[in-house]
Amino acid sequence: MQPATKHEVRRPEDLPLYDDLPPAPAGGRSGWGVFGADDNVGLLNLQTPDRVVAAARLIRRGKVFPLDAALDAFSPPIAPTRGMPRHTVIHKPEIAVFDDCFDNFFPQASSQWDSLAHVGYRPNCFYNGATDDDIIAGRRNTIEHWARRGIAGRAVVLDMPAALAEDGRGYDPGSATAFSVADLELARRRAGVELHAGDVVILHTGFGAWYRSQRPAAPGGMANPGIECSESMCRYLWDRRVAAVASDNYCVEVAPFDNSSPSTFIHRILIGQFGMALGELWWTEDLVADCRADGVYEAFLTSAPLHAAGAIGSPPNALAIK
Repeated sequence: MQPATKHEVRRPEDLPLYDDLPPAPAGGRSGWGVFGADDNVGLLNLQTPDRVVAAARLIRRGKVFPLDAALDAFSPPIAPTRGMPRHTVIHKPEIAVFDDCFDNFFPQASSQWDSLAHVGYRPNCFYNGATDDDIIAGRRNTIEHWARRGIAGRAVVLDMPAALAEDGRGYDPGSATAFSVADLELARRRAGVELHAGDVVILHTGFGAWYRSQRPAAPGGMANPGIECSESMCRYLWDRRVAAVASDNYCVEVAPFDNSSPSTFIHRILIGQFGMALGELWWTEDLVADCRADGVYEAFLTSAPLHAAGAIGSPPNALAIK
């Protein structure tokens, strides 16, 4: 275990800067304790009522963009330990009723949220000091903590293929392209937006649509473009008070990655130390097409994760509304 930060946030706007956080023992810095020793929600605490109200004012056209891909959209499954759901329709013709059942349902095989129980900073060391036993017993960090509060706020869309193209750089959505802080800033400036506390960054890489068009036979360990694994990226996301990053790739960060340390797999810092919500394999194509058409790269975002006690992940059930 490690000591909690000395900065306990009384108001979300008082979040300390990254360099003011205490060093974490295996690299990076620790956001444990900034929302209290018993917090299980993490940076979604930044989605305060006033910020939700402000984000709702972004709705001008009433155009709704569902951000969940189909449950079986990514087949074969990208992670070899996950499978495709089996759907059975149960028909009772004598009483004119249909029911159904899903077997082999992996909540993280298609569009998903990773809960704060998904990846720890290191073995037996999860966000805010939760242990393996806490996760297994469903006491800490599991998906229902987000489900009980809901997720709502401002989404900012970073269109990486368009930004790189305008910068005169070649780009392959099936490659291990690492987006630097400068690249994210390039996309942000192109979008004409600022990042505000509590925002959800929707990172469009083009990977999801590329994967569905390719249908690779052996996806295990495959490449995808994503944010670089660096302390400068951690500092950037923390200091801009980003509550969540949701991408159309399968791990937000660039892959393949080295899972051996927090510095080479920053899920361990973003989830395990910051309490940042990460979304993967979101369907962003329709939203991005509209952003390109109207030049507006922000929207009101809602998400209702499954209210499943002890669950590790969930479909996001996410909508962007412009």
